[in-house]
Amino acid sequence: MTRFGYTLMTEQSGPRDLVRYAVAAEQAGFDFEVSSDHYSPWLTEQGHAPYAWSVLGAVAQATERVGLMTYVTCPTMRYHPAVVAQKSATMQLLSEGRFTLGVGSGENLNEHVVGEGWPMVDVRQNMLAEAVHLIRDLHTGELVTWEGDYFRVDSARVWDVPEDGVPIGIAVSGEKSIEQFAPLGDHLIAVEPNADLVKGWQATRSDDGSSSRTIGQIPICWGRDKDAAVQKAHEQFRWFAGGWAVNADLPTPAGFSGATQLITPDQVAEQIPCGPDLDGIVEAVRPYWEAGFTDIALVQVGDEGQDEFLAEAAKDVLEALRSAAP
Repeated sequence: MTRFGYTLMTEQSGPRDLVRYAVAAEQAGFDFEVSSDHYSPWLTEQGHAPYAWSVLGAVAQATERVGLMTYVTCPTMRYHPAVVAQKSATMQLLSEGRFTLGVGSGENLNEHVVGEGWPMVDVRQNMLAEAVHLIRDLHTGELVTWEGDYFRVDSARVWDVPEDGVPIGIAVSGEKSIEQFAPLGDHLIAVEPNADLVKGWQATRSDDGSSSRTIGQIPICWGRDKDAAVQKAHEQFRWFAGGWAVNADLPTPAGFSGATQLITPDQVAEQIPCGPDLDGIVEAVRPYWEAGFTDIALVQVGDEGQDEFLAEAAKDVLEALRSAAP
């Protein structure tokens, strides 16, 4: 059965609102909730970037049922992996086993702020692999001393660890990253409905991927007025049109604004379903489950109108998706 999630989009909402939305999303019937983890919004029009881990801690106490997840955190530059190991273990305990640590190799937008430069993609991927190994070791609760290619740990121990550890989802984008990360992660994360990624992940894992969730994400912009929804999607989400090859490397919201200045509202509407049409949302999401994704998180674009979406539309959207999905 396909599971549908709600995205706590830290780039477009403040921390108290995000917690309120999380509660409303659980009440609306979403199966899980994912949180972005940003130091900056993609665009200045979005206007927010609270600390995701504080928000998730509050959400863990304010909700009871939904799964929780970072989508995704980068455990290599802005955060040392030893710190990610500690806070993900704490999140798993606070949520009573509902948390999944989603990790990726990061974006320049968020990681350049610590002044360490921005490595090439192969280096970033190798750093991520080493970080995952280190996090796994620390989640045992044992004393760890580590001397790797990128990280050092001196007599570190995470004192409060969940008995069964913390499941880790890893963002992948192609054959090379699948070969590197499928043996290390529990679950696959991807931002495009690419069936080859799912098949490659399953083929590379020793358990044939049967125990893995495959987790995707897609933006929608539900609204009763289609034209207004298109304008909102263009204002808030035109950065999305650049694709992840571009998104990973631009360093500032101003850079995203400049890179997308020629993107039109109609072009955004071609990528993001806008307006009240539930069938349009279903057709936009359908490629994910057809590609083999088990979990699909929706991003409702924009802070304004989020309450209306959760109160008036979310249940209908979920019903339409569940009726169509396997």
